Amino acid sequence: MHYTDWGDAENPRVLLCVHGLTRNCRDFDFLAKALARDFRVVCPDITGRGKSDWLNRKEDYDTPQYLADLTALIARVTALPGSPDGAADISAHRTDARPIYWVGTSMGGVLGMRIAALPRSPVRRLVVNDVGPLIPRAALERIAAYVGTDPRFKTFAELETCVRQISAPFGPLTDAQWHHLTLHGAKQHDDGSWGMCYDPAIALPFRSGPLQDIDLWNYWDKIACPTLVLRGAKSDLLLRETAEQMQQRGPRARLVEFAGIGHAPMLMAQDQIAVVKEFLLAG
Repeated sequence: MHYTDWGDAENPRVLLCVHGLTRNCRDFDFLAKALARDFRVVCPDITGRGKSDWLNRKEDYDTPQYLADLTALIARVTALPGSPDGAADISAHRTDARPIYWVGTSMGGVLGMRIAALPRSPVRRLVVNDVGPLIPRAALERIAAYVGTDPRFKTFAELETCVRQISAPFGPLTDAQWHHLTLHGAKQHDDGSWGMCYDPAIALPFRSGPLQDIDLWNYWDKIACPTLVLRGAKSDLLLRETAEQMQQRGPRARLVEFAGIGHAPMLMAQDQIAVVKEFLLAG
């Protein structure tokens, strides 16, 4: 598993930033740069994405594998001096590891909810970015229509045009930010064509049967840490009624919405970064 590591490695405040389904760790460069003085910021490429390895068993592209990988990463980056490197296991309730802060976008938010729901979870503060305990089928069908199709483009510019179209719900990003997202999400193939740097097989869970709403309320109701929910006001993945219920159940989260944005806020704009920073530094 590849990851970027920002800030002081000895900082007791460790922030884990976990990306969405087809994205990668470099989505968090702007947020990480803003938080690196206050946190050690670790941003992984979930397996099959970015610079992380692709799985040989494609059937393993699913939540259990992702949680196992993240558990190993948490053990690595939170072990205190003198602890056996790599030996920590969050399910074993170790007491010689630092707590973590979590920012998760979409899939990364689902994984954060799952880990925060564990008994004696290491998650001290949780930011869930545009995802909730109820993921509607319509949004999953929209995602399934493009994920794993492995389109190829003759030039990088054509790829960037496609990224801007597919990802228009991200909101009004600058030209430099669109270039950043495209560059770090791109892969140039041996024939010179351009595509996305993720294994198309990550789409297998979407092909295993008819898509249905995903209900994760049993996890949400077990979360006890302070939680912030971010929502694009036009999001089709985190519906307004779901976000309102998230304020009333489980951790009784604080909700912040961003106008003019769908799925999902990219945490590149200064107003979005400021909201996350204020919440994380409050505890």
